[in-house]
Amino acid sequence: MPPEGWQTVAAVAYARLLSDSYQLLTGAPILGHPAPHDDRALAEALFALPLPVVSHGTEADPLFRYGNAAALALWEMGWDGFTRLPSRLSAEDDPAVQADRDRLLAEARERGWTDGYRGIRISATGRRFMILDTVLWTVRDVTGRVHGQAARIGRIAPV
Repeated sequence: MPPEGWQTVAAVAYARLLSDSYQLLTGAPILGHPAPHDDRALAEALFALPLPVVSHGTEADPLFRYGNAAALALWEMGWDGFTRLPSRLSAEDDPAVQADRDRLLAEARERGWTDGYRGIRISATGRRFMILDTVLWTVRDVTGRVHGQAARIGRIAPV
């Protein structure tokens, strides 16, 4: 039986990249405590983190490439569907909402990271919710190569 999406070799390595880049930029551990040294243990801890963590790639219309269990539940999707979804579709198709999202992504690209973001998002079933206390960061490896952007959502509120 093949591993769950978050347990693949690529996803385990990406979990380490998410953790390391978050720590480097924010000075805080993504898990709220020091990350395990073992990559598989880190991937498991990040996937089980009660705070939603998502990341998209560097495509022109970026696709999600990671969502932990809390994020998958929030967006009401499985791993395979979520990691094929253009991240812009996680927000309402409203020009003001998309412009706010674009502004945040640009700020994180320029500064490396930003925090305190709040915005309305929409699940696969159309349920609307507010993300609050969100940290958004640009995911870079040790060479400085950009792999995408990620968000750690601090709180959720119904809309």
